[in-house]
Amino acid sequence: MTSTRGATVALLLSLSAVTTGAAAAAETAQEVRDIGSRLELFVDRFLIDRLDTTELRMHHPTPAPPSKSPRPPGHYATVIKDGPLYRFYSRGYKVPDLQDGWETYHLNEVTLYAESKDGINWTQPNLGLYKIERYPAGNVVLADELLVNHNFTPFIDSRPGVPPEERYKAVGGLRFHAQFQHLREKYGAGGLKAYVSPDGIHWKRIQKEPVIPEAWGAFDSQNVAFWSDLEGCYCCYFRTFVKGYRSISRSTSSDFIHWTEPVPMNANLPGEHLYTNGTHPYFRSPHITIALPTRFQAKRASITDVMLMTSRTAARYDRTFKEAFIRPGLGPGGWGNRSNYAAWHVVPTGPAEMSIYVTGGRRYVMRYDGFASVHAGYEIGEMVTKPLRFKGKRLTVNSSTSAGGSVRVEIQDSGGRPVPGFALDDCPEFFGDEIDRVVKWKAGPDVSGLAGQPVRLRFVMRDADLFSLRFE
Repeated sequence: MTSTRGATVALLLSLSAVTTGAAAAAETAQEVRDIGSRLELFVDRFLIDRLDTTELRMHHPTPAPPSKSPRPPGHYATVIKDGPLYRFYSRGYKVPDLQDGWETYHLNEVTLYAESKDGINWTQPNLGLYKIERYPAGNVVLADELLVNHNFTPFIDSRPGVPPEERYKAVGGLRFHAQFQHLREKYGAGGLKAYVSPDGIHWKRIQKEPVIPEAWGAFDSQNVAFWSDLEGCYCCYFRTFVKGYRSISRSTSSDFIHWTEPVPMNANLPGEHLYTNGTHPYFRSPHITIALPTRFQAKRASITDVMLMTSRTAARYDRTFKEAFIRPGLGPGGWGNRSNYAAWHVVPTGPAEMSIYVTGGRRYVMRYDGFASVHAGYEIGEMVTKPLRFKGKRLTVNSSTSAGGSVRVEIQDSGGRPVPGFALDDCPEFFGDEIDRVVKWKAGPDVSGLAGQPVRLRFVMRDADLFSLRFE
């Protein structure tokens, strides 16, 4: 009996060792997300390992009341927050409804400018650059540039060491249709041409030739460029056609003059046209790229929706959410031909509010990081993150609950075991609506002792939304 019992114990110990080793191997096999002290949004499943009675939910922006000041036009618009000043660029026309040939039509285009101190009430300053009868306010920043004013799109160059006279950059242009090739001799080649400016108002072309040749794309959309701190290069996203569908391609550059051959982003869902792309780093978390493309319904009188895509890599967009982000809405205003283009850039317009501008002077608002959330309904639900590694002393979350809702947070080791002092029972439930709520346990908010170690976060929620988190 003794020898049999000893053999049984030995077998159990052996099985235990095998099981423990397998669990450790599984933990090692799952990639640890090194998030440092970055703000991480729940716009995708990057951090999510398990959802239990919770879901990843997209949130829709809310229409804001109309501005009392004249609303800027919105076709291929760009909104830039430059310190305390908001700058608004969009396309206008010297003569309205002029249709006297392709060349005349595009020479009729100009780039308009407005500015604001709050992103809500706008003025049209007299810049004194062009005398155009239709714009006595003098708010034209560029004119008489064939094809360029169709989609002139500026940005602030955040590249370290950029010369002050090149702090602003822009791209604009189209390709010549086959029947207008003779105009290339008169105006030069088509494609995307590059501009620089010290102040966003006085512009000059970098060189006569386009920096992105017309053979690389169609460009008949709003094409955007920006400096990517994450990649250490300039990125340009522009219109191409793939198998007859309006699509998006991407090119990069180290100097804004020499660009790599474009790579298709393969962002389209089956049968889907994507018109504009609206790709830009999110202002609160620039390692996450937000895109607000226009979904174009070619067979439904060219009506449009605004969509939501995101990206953490150069190679592709994430299409977690396939339904419309901004619908045409009530009333006839949004149901016309190409009536829903989101202006390039989501910008902050309050201490907890950000704004999205849409064709026709419409403005939509939402909370910071409010694109999507981990959502729990009336039934208590959970979300557990993948193993992550952080830097910082405390955990803050952007969350919202109902009056009867709640959130609690448990910190686990990478294998899913509660860390002593940070178990669920150690975290008093919290409720309310805050952009940066500090999570506390019985011993306080200090998590610095766990910094650098692989951990998981377990959120237990009821009637609540979790939009983002950050270790500070």
